[in-house]
This record gives sequence, structure tokens and C-alpha cells, in this order.
Amino acid sequence: MRAVTSIPTVPCLPGSLSPTRRSRGRYRFLVFGLLPALFACDDDLFRIDWRENPETVLLYSLARPELNLLSAFDFVNRVPVRIESPNATGRWDLAVDTQDGDLVFLPPEAVGVTGSRARIIPMGPVAFDDLRMAPSDTTLYVGDRAVPIVLGHTYVIRTRQEYGFYGRPCVYYGKLEPLEKDLEAERVTFVFDVSPVCNSRKLYPPK
Repeated sequence: MRAVTSIPTVPCLPGSLSPTRRSRGRYRFLVFGLLPALFACDDDLFRIDWRENPETVLLYSLARPELNLLSAFDFVNRVPVRIESPNATGRWDLAVDTQDGDLVFLPPEAVGVTGSRARIIPMGPVAFDDLRMAPSDTTLYVGDRAVPIVLGHTYVIRTRQEYGFYGRPCVYYGKLEPLEKDLEAERVTFVFDVSPVCNSRKLYPPK
């Protein structure tokens, strides 16, 4: 799971101010003198410290007849999801299916689930560890069609929209690499990691 550090209630003040122990003028001077330091710490208030945490997932194709198999994945909560039909709605960002004798990734809109912002980009033969930034060009993100699963290639994923801290609408970016696909058993294993930072395209933690 994503590691999120707690936000300190008083992040930058070295001590407390008590107007009963200082004159009003002295108090006003200290408060206004500390304002630049407080604003300088704004970034720290919203900073999320996290560590890379790649995990391996096994998913089965929606084409298999069983109804209880894990065929989709929720990258926000980092859990596999069971869906009974390709167009089933729910909290998932990517499913696996079989098309034309090969395994493919399916974003929700590719199977008729409207309104999802979940997308995927094939990045080609880029090493998983070398993939550090999600593309900014939104035209590259695929949401309305199947994407072939190719061993040795990596993919950038963008999750569906969720509401993060302070009620902000957020999507999250991550990466995955298929490690094994079994066409006979109609299943795929991939490694993935996701940044927990709202709307950030950086796929690596802060230093």
C-alpha cells in the first residue's frame, strides 16, 4: 500500500507564541517576521513521502468461462478485481481479455464503461526502472480500444478519477511490465508500481 506520512499540525514554528507574555507590538513583530517562513513551508504541508514498491500481479482473461476469476485491477488501491462481464462497472482501471488469439489490456471505456479517466500508453521496450515520467501528451493515452500485451515492453497507466486530500479530484500515474503471458491458460503476470501523489506524472519518489 502507499505510504503517506502524517502532516504536522505546526510544521515550521520553532516555538509557541503567547500574547500574555509579550507586548502586543513584540507579538505583531514576531508573527509578521515568521510569515515568510510559513509560506516557504507550504510545499512541505502537502508533500507525500513514498517509496518505490513494485508488486507482481496475476490476472486472468475475461474470455475464460469462470465467473470468479480476477480479471481486472484497481491501481488506486493496488488490488485485483473480479468482474463478471467486460462491460461491468466498478472500481477498476484495467482488465485483461483475449482478442484474435492474443492477450490484451482493456481500459474501462474500451468495453463501454463511460466516464472513466483510466488510460494506458504502450511505451515499447523501455526498462521498467528507467521509466521515470508519464507522458504529458494526452493524445498518447489509450482509453477506447484494446492494447496488446507484449513481453519486454512497458506501459504507463493513468487511473480513474478519485477524490484525494481536501476533496481534490485526482488521477494517479503508474507503470507496469508484463513478465509472463500464458495464451493457453489465458492469463498474464505483470509487475507494477503507482505514485500516490495526486495528478503527478513523476513515477519516482522525492529525494
